[in-house]
Amino acid sequence: MKKAVVFTLGCKVNGCESGSLARGLSERGWEVSDELVPADLYILNTCAVTGEAEKKSRQAIARIAAVSPDAPVIVCGCAAEKAPAAFADKRNVTLVTGARQKGKILELIDGFARGEGLPFAEAPELCESQTIPVSYSAEKVRIDEADREYDELPAPVQLKTRAFIKIQDGCNNFCSYCIIPYLRGRSRSRTVESAAAEILQCNAAECVVTGIDISSYRDGERGLPELLLAVKDAKSRIRLGSLEVGVVTEKLLRAAKQVRDFAPQFHLSLQSGSDAVLRKMNRHYTGEEYLARVALIREYFPDAAITTDIIAGFPTETEENFEETLSLARRAAFSQIHCFAYSRRTGTNAAKLKELPAAVKKERLHRLLALGRELREQYERAHIGKTLEMIPEEEKNGYTVGYSENYIRLYLAGGAPAGQKVRVRAVALFEDGLLAERVE
Repeated sequence: MKKAVVFTLGCKVNGCESGSLARGLSERGWEVSDELVPADLYILNTCAVTGEAEKKSRQAIARIAAVSPDAPVIVCGCAAEKAPAAFADKRNVTLVTGARQKGKILELIDGFARGEGLPFAEAPELCESQTIPVSYSAEKVRIDEADREYDELPAPVQLKTRAFIKIQDGCNNFCSYCIIPYLRGRSRSRTVESAAAEILQCNAAECVVTGIDISSYRDGERGLPELLLAVKDAKSRIRLGSLEVGVVTEKLLRAAKQVRDFAPQFHLSLQSGSDAVLRKMNRHYTGEEYLARVALIREYFPDAAITTDIIAGFPTETEENFEETLSLARRAAFSQIHCFAYSRRTGTNAAKLKELPAAVKKERLHRLLALGRELREQYERAHIGKTLEMIPEEEKNGYTVGYSENYIRLYLAGGAPAGQKVRVRAVALFEDGLLAERVE
């Protein structure tokens, strides 16, 4: 039996698509791994969300060559879409494709299995050329049939107790710092019936509904609320992926309340707490509007975890702007902050702006990280003594480790079956979460 490796960098959507490729390979008789082990074929699913992610994507080629010097390599994903030439001349790279229509890779692999070889192909065309132009506008992005229709892939292989189920691809937001809409294309969604069927058939303890921008999920007149109602009796715990402010409505929250086992964690992207910076970022809300949606969530789910993303050191961000971000974060009482320093993406509107000094970005990032730890501990401390439902995921240093419904990392002494819910009581702060004891 031939062996293939599907190696993934980047977001949960990439991971989900890699799982689909792994499923397709398995169905074709391949033995499949997601680790860099010796194999007959490699698929490298790349990321371009930051400069560092692109660098790691390129470095992965050398890591593959060190493991299997003669095996062919297929490169796909956002970094391959953005700069195909950066991969085309790498050792044993036989095919470079992009971020869209990854299912076609399986068709090419069928030919490889028949001994036909793998042709080289450049990334799908963007705008008028094969390369990223110096600057973008929404009007310049080519829209063809492939960009209008959702690309159905096989249900992904689930390698963990938490399954990620993709319902949407692409993005229409065109935030000034982000290159992803130009690489992934316009927003397109699965039908409610297709997405619901995969969620209802999922055997994982938890299903995370994911996409590039699930807030824009639309099937005709139906959106996220209708999808949640379609899966309200699912056996798995249902968790939503990253959301935009505008999608948080009473209609959505009423639907979430009807789900039999809904995870009350809302990852609500912020990016900045300064209205001036938000305008430069092309984010269509103010800080007060954001806080109003946080308050609305807590009307329906008083104990909800609100997690977020924040960029430190956007080009126009002043010290006063940054202090506004820190203030808003405290008012929102986030349970977790995923933060990172601004990374210039060539071709985006923000790339035309003068960058802040690296030292300033680094210092602000460290302050955000410190605040994130403070707020996380504050949220966790408030749960000491409460009963939570933990889904065990791994064993670590004698503890069973997993997550609660509100995404608190829990440590339970002794063993527990992976993927089976355990009722626990939080007893103390511990490591990066809470120490828990089983509730009989």
